[in-house]
Order: sequence, then C-alpha cells, then structure tokens
Amino acid sequence: MAQKTPLDYRNFIQSFGKTIYDPIEIGDADLWIPTLHLETLLNEGLRGKVLQDAQSRALPNRTRSKLVKIYACEALGYPVPKSFKKTQPRFVGQQFDTYAQKSMNLQIWNEELSPARRYAIIQVSEDDVVLRVRVVNGQELALLDTTGTITTKYQARLETRADTHELVSVRDTDPMLPHVRPEVFLESSASPIDEPESGALLPIGEIFDRLLPLVGQSFADPGMDQERNRGAALHSLICRCLGYGSYEDKGQFPDIRHQLLEVKLQTSPTIDLGLVLPSSKDHLDIRQLGNYQPRHCDTRYVMFYANTDGITVTLTHLFVTTGADFFTRFKRFEGKIANGKIQLPLPRNFFAQ
Repeated sequence: MAQKTPLDYRNFIQSFGKTIYDPIEIGDADLWIPTLHLETLLNEGLRGKVLQDAQSRALPNRTRSKLVKIYACEALGYPVPKSFKKTQPRFVGQQFDTYAQKSMNLQIWNEELSPARRYAIIQVSEDDVVLRVRVVNGQELALLDTTGTITTKYQARLETRADTHELVSVRDTDPMLPHVRPEVFLESSASPIDEPESGALLPIGEIFDRLLPLVGQSFADPGMDQERNRGAALHSLICRCLGYGSYEDKGQFPDIRHQLLEVKLQTSPTIDLGLVLPSSKDHLDIRQLGNYQPRHCDTRYVMFYANTDGITVTLTHLFVTTGADFFTRFKRFEGKIANGKIQLPLPRNFFAQ
C-alpha cells in the first residue's frame, strides 16, 4: 500500500468540505492526518509567519492564538471559521490544540492531559517569528516530564524471577492475528517510525526470538541523568535485531511504530506507563490496519531489565507482552491523581528532534 503524503490528506479534507468541528474517526484512511504528517503540514504553513500587528508590534496572547489557528486551518485545508468555538480541543476533527511558545514552559489550563489529544507546540522567536512546530500527544508529553509536574501517570512494578527471558504473551491479540506474518522481511527502505501495515508486522513470538540474543549484552552508560540517551542506545540495538537498516526515533508512542512496539529499559522496578494503561481498549493515534483500528491493548511491549555501574549498562532480563496481558505479569500501582493546571518545562532539545 502506497504511503499517502501530507498533501494528500490536505486535498482530501478540502474535497470533502470538512470543517475543524466535524468529527473524524481516529485512523480514518483519508481524513485523519497521522501525527508526523500533521506536523509537516503545520510547519509548512506556519514556519516563518510573523505574529505581529500592522505596526510590527507583538500581539496580545488571545489575538496571537487566534492568528495561529487561522494559519493552521489554511495549512490543513480547512475553511477558517468566522469565530473559533470554545471547544476542547479547538480542532475537534483532528483532536489537537495549538500552543504558541516563546518560553520552554508549556502551560495547559483547566484540563488533564489526554492520551488521544494532540498538542501542536509552536516555537516563536523573541521577534515574533514562528520557528518550528512539534506535534505530540498527551502520552508523549507525560513521558517528557522529569519534574513530577504531571501527576496523572500510571505505574507498575517489575519483579524479576529465575528466568532471564519471559514471553508473557504467546500470541498477539485476536484482532491483530490477520495482520501479522511470520518471517517478515523488512525492506531496506522501511523505517521504525513508518506507519504499520497489515502483513508487515512480525508476530510477538518472533519479536521475542529476534531480541533474545540481546540478553547479557552491554553498552556504554551515557550517565545517570541521561535516561533518554540510555534508552536510545537500547532502541538502536533493538532496531538492528529486528532487521531495520537504520535507527530512527521521533519520540512517538509506540516507539517502533512500524511494528506497533513500545520499548522500555528498566534499571529500577518501577515502570512508568504515562497517561494510559497498556490494557486500555482506546484507539491508538495510528493508521488503520486494513479496516481495523489498533487499540492500546494491541501494542506489543518489550522491556529489558538492566544493571548499571554508571559506566556500562548490562541487559539482564527480557520481557515481551501485549498490552492486553501486561497486568497478568506486572503489578499495577493503584491510584491516579489529577492536576488542575499543568506547567511542563520542555526539554532544551524539544524543537530540535
């Protein structure tokens, strides 16, 4: 199946005469813009725009916010409404809000982060020029939080046993079975961040077999405060074992989107799960497989437990499970607390990714 371009989605929205308030099913093959394509269209439409008045003065926040939404409508092929309704989110059909940022402190008022909600975060220079747009969902924002600001996160506990490797799920969830195929050969052009395709997904058991040789392997530890870089080193090893010619990561969920695979590196027993339970039956922000819209519980989870002395990370245990079976092996911590206002310091390299 040929991958649609960002322009294809823009043209479909125009030809169907959709407004930003018309609901669209997540994963709709023609009208739901995948997150990476949404980011591309917004960058093409907003980058370089000057958010000032006719006298070259900075705009009030409300006026600036409205202008950004106008540019977003034009970038995506939507007609600009006469006024923007106070809906949550403002772009109902594509499930996203816009946040124009001169600082790296993201503020979200009067609502919790939602795993399905997308957040278009717009970098604005000191002289009011749009520099870059990043689009992430609530789950990905929650995983960026290292301050404890976001308290709406789930956790579970990992307890190791005698076995160094456990295939928790002997097969994929029933709806996924028609879409997996043994001994998939990954073409050289395939990327870990591509949308998944029916017939191009490895069965969970084969994922387990391909990653098993990593148990006992080691790699350099970039430092105790470098969890993201440590995880990236593991992610790169996993991509190579699965058969990808290169490693890529856009910070999306799941990590290896092409295989519907989430990767976790554990150096402590506490597993951070973000805003959504692995067992959730909510739909993923991902392209449909045939006529099937994957759910969070269909996601395959690869977890490595590791020891580190601060210099070398050694992988000691491997666990592979579906989201549906996750809590048959790992104990969930009870409780979920909500914040009224969220202030999230974004990583310094957030817009560079």
